[in-house]
Amino acid sequence: MSGQSIDLQRRRFLRLATQLFAAIGAGFAAIPFISSWLPSARARAAGAPVETDISDLRPGEMKVVEWRGKPVWVIRRNNEALLSLDQVADRLRDPESIVEQQPIYARNHHRSRDPEFLVLVGICTHLGCSPKYVPTEGELGPDWPGGFYCPCHGSKFDMAGRVFKNVPAPINLEVPPYRLLAGDKIIIGEEDA
Repeated sequence: MSGQSIDLQRRRFLRLATQLFAAIGAGFAAIPFISSWLPSARARAAGAPVETDISDLRPGEMKVVEWRGKPVWVIRRNNEALLSLDQVADRLRDPESIVEQQPIYARNHHRSRDPEFLVLVGICTHLGCSPKYVPTEGELGPDWPGGFYCPCHGSKFDMAGRVFKNVPAPINLEVPPYRLLAGDKIIIGEEDA
């Protein structure tokens, strides 16, 4: 390089400036790539807890709420329904709810926090059908105590969602996590902190 002198300071400055702009550009390019890994707002909303008002629910009535794309039943049981729970225990496959289909606070004969209110995922544990709420005694025969009946394959569940013996469904209906709030509200998908 005859006659030209190399300015090393300028070369260092240009190299550092180029590296800095390249790092900033890579950062901006990475933001949409990394954010694509995060769940969408719709996906976050689908898994979010759902609050529902149960103040208008009378004894014997059922309310259906959607949580995580599944139907969740909230049933206000009357005294007859609660009394039937003890009368059918010998006819049930898992009367003590040993198979874990419920949170720990629902491991009792009524499978709920409050005996009056039952909260169940409304999907049959056999093949995923949706059972029907048949609360009236004798409606499905003289020995029917009231509960849930899956017309697709004949599975039957009592008024606590416990499966009867000799039906296709292998386990009790699922009890989702939930908590009761003052003022007759239930939050499904969230337990006490």
